[in-house]
Amino acid sequence: MIEWIIARSEGDRGRVGALAGVVCISLNVLLCIAKALVGILSGSVSIVADALNNLSDASSNIVSVLGFKLASKPADPEHPYGHGRFEYLSGLVVAVLVLMIGVELVKSSIDKVLNPSPVEFSLALVVVLAGSMAVKLWMAHLNRVLGERIKSETLLATAQDSKNDVIATGAVLACAIIAYVAGIELDAWVGLAVGLYIGWSGIELIRDTVNPLLGQAPDPELVAHIRSKIMSYPGVLGTHDLMVHDYGPGRQFASAHVEMAAETDPMESHDTLDNIEQAFKDDDGLIVTLHYDPIVTNDPHVVDMRNKIDAMAKSIDGEASIHDLRCVPGPTHTNVIFDCLHPVECALSPSEFKRKLGDMVVEEYPEAVPKITVDEDYVSAEQ
Repeated sequence: MIEWIIARSEGDRGRVGALAGVVCISLNVLLCIAKALVGILSGSVSIVADALNNLSDASSNIVSVLGFKLASKPADPEHPYGHGRFEYLSGLVVAVLVLMIGVELVKSSIDKVLNPSPVEFSLALVVVLAGSMAVKLWMAHLNRVLGERIKSETLLATAQDSKNDVIATGAVLACAIIAYVAGIELDAWVGLAVGLYIGWSGIELIRDTVNPLLGQAPDPELVAHIRSKIMSYPGVLGTHDLMVHDYGPGRQFASAHVEMAAETDPMESHDTLDNIEQAFKDDDGLIVTLHYDPIVTNDPHVVDMRNKIDAMAKSIDGEASIHDLRCVPGPTHTNVIFDCLHPVECALSPSEFKRKLGDMVVEEYPEAVPKITVDEDYVSAEQ
């Protein structure tokens, strides 16, 4: 099935997700019908709850399919960065549906706790629930493999959800067996637990889908990869002011400043930056824009000053750093102009940090007038 989906998709990421969703919709609907029939006939609220969980999964799959379809739409004049965030929006809708179903299950289970009724045990009950667990394990495998192939958080989340369903269904089956063997009725309580479990999953899904829409910090591994790749090129002395913008899976854009020796031919430096940008596009599918920052490397005084001021910044906060330092001498004083990265978790506010660093610079260089621009850290999650 996995290879069939890959072959049918012809390399189209959106089609892989859509086909996987269609398969999961079909299986979840069948499981829902089978469990609902057994649950109603046996009078088991926990089995009915499990059936509704499958229905919520099918609803989630439908929204996911729509999300993949809409996200695959090409860019247009009104949306030059594409429509990739539809996948995040579809995930948010799914999360809300899951939460709503969880709330309803909790309400029905509480009613069953207050008004208990016996559960009728049958072979059909065991067969349906055991079969459901086997199907869900296969669905987890399907979505995990495809999710890893196309790097889809949606499919990977679906895989995890299927694994969770195996646990939930196993609990329901165990409850039915215990009631039959020992005469202990746990059905309503297990239904309540399943409802709470589904509701909590919905809350977590809402959090996970809202974060990228709000502009969460980029993956630390991606940040490290971008920096290390830039630094691997000859002539690159440093990089800073990295920003990563996420417009949906496979639609990430980045920008950064790259420090190169001012003494090097600017045309040669720009050629290096062009090569780096092209390499990111070819190797990583990442659109990167790099800004050329020439720095003086043949003036010992400037180099020493840069190192000392950077050490001053780090003495205030270990994650701070400076860049773009240049000196403009005058008859009475020297303007020392530089940017400083202000870490998000720094104990000092940007203005306090700037004031303290400026005082330290003047103490070390009495003739200096520091002109400091404070930069915010937009990739702080990697710190």
